[in-house]
Amino acid sequence: MSSIKNKRILDVLNGVPVDKTPVWIMRQAGRYLPEYKATRAQAGSFLDLCQSPELASEVTIQPIKRFDLDAAIIFSDILTIPDAMGLELKFEDNRGPYFDNPIDDIDDIKSLSDKNTDSKLEYVAEAIIHTKEKLNNEIPLIGFSGSPWTLSTYMVEGSATKEFRKIRSIVFKEPEMLDLLTQKLVKSITEYLIMQAKAGADILMIFDSWGGLLNTQNYVNFSLNPMKEIISNLRKNSITRNIPIVLFTKGGGSWLNQIAESGCNAIGLDWTTDISMARNTVGDNIALQGNLDPCALHGTEESIKDAASKIIDGYGFGHRHIFNLGHGIDQYVDPENLGILIDHVKEYSKKYHQN
Repeated sequence: MSSIKNKRILDVLNGVPVDKTPVWIMRQAGRYLPEYKATRAQAGSFLDLCQSPELASEVTIQPIKRFDLDAAIIFSDILTIPDAMGLELKFEDNRGPYFDNPIDDIDDIKSLSDKNTDSKLEYVAEAIIHTKEKLNNEIPLIGFSGSPWTLSTYMVEGSATKEFRKIRSIVFKEPEMLDLLTQKLVKSITEYLIMQAKAGADILMIFDSWGGLLNTQNYVNFSLNPMKEIISNLRKNSITRNIPIVLFTKGGGSWLNQIAESGCNAIGLDWTTDISMARNTVGDNIALQGNLDPCALHGTEESIKDAASKIIDGYGFGHRHIFNLGHGIDQYVDPENLGILIDHVKEYSKKYHQN
């Protein structure tokens, strides 16, 4: 890790001063890029793309070739874990990822395998190895997983839904059923993240996309505590003991203090959280990542720069901020607008890093 040439993000995560605010973008390898669409067509399907190490690596590198980004993130999908556990993942362009036979009862959970999940996801490790070779130690590579709660929502609902009524009802009606699923996922996610680090990932991120659906007590019980357990497991393993970890709960702005105590190195913020307030809440012992509204990238050059400047100004002087969006980049964004954003962040933020 120490041989990486551009270490800005690693430095921010470890509390080391930097010369400008580093930036990467959630879903930076994706459908807004024409080169991604070409590779996706070559692969045949989204799942074929995820499961082809060489093509997944190629897609991971595409935004790095185009933009001045400070990190790459391996191209994959959070639902690869449920797929490896036996809940067959399917994908349709007009529907997205889904499960034909979602979990209905505790017997369905008992039938899921939490053994050797990492070996069933070896294609992700191979993609990481290919990507590290292509990056040639220029910038760090981020590995990731979905959180136990977020994976549970898809596994129970079958796909993303408007209200997530089924999983939210289980929280109150059959919490022991959710506890069993959560424990299986904690084990599988831990193994999966260790595998990614072993393959060469320099940073690990946990995406808790649906944590904001829960009230405070249920968030702590079914989302935050399982993530804390995963982080604790990673800290006990020699491969991942010192690896920086980013934790992102969409809709988690009310729980920043609790998240800061999870053991993570950085908290991802969605666009509804004021970054100045977030910094005042958690202090400078932990980094913050975010948090531009993804729709800002549909604006004019002037409005994009203005929106980014306000976030950088909001954080202020200091070295614990990684610029990002508050969620994944929209597929309809003009790539030129992302280039405008990245270049502006690099230039504008310099004044906040002068000694």
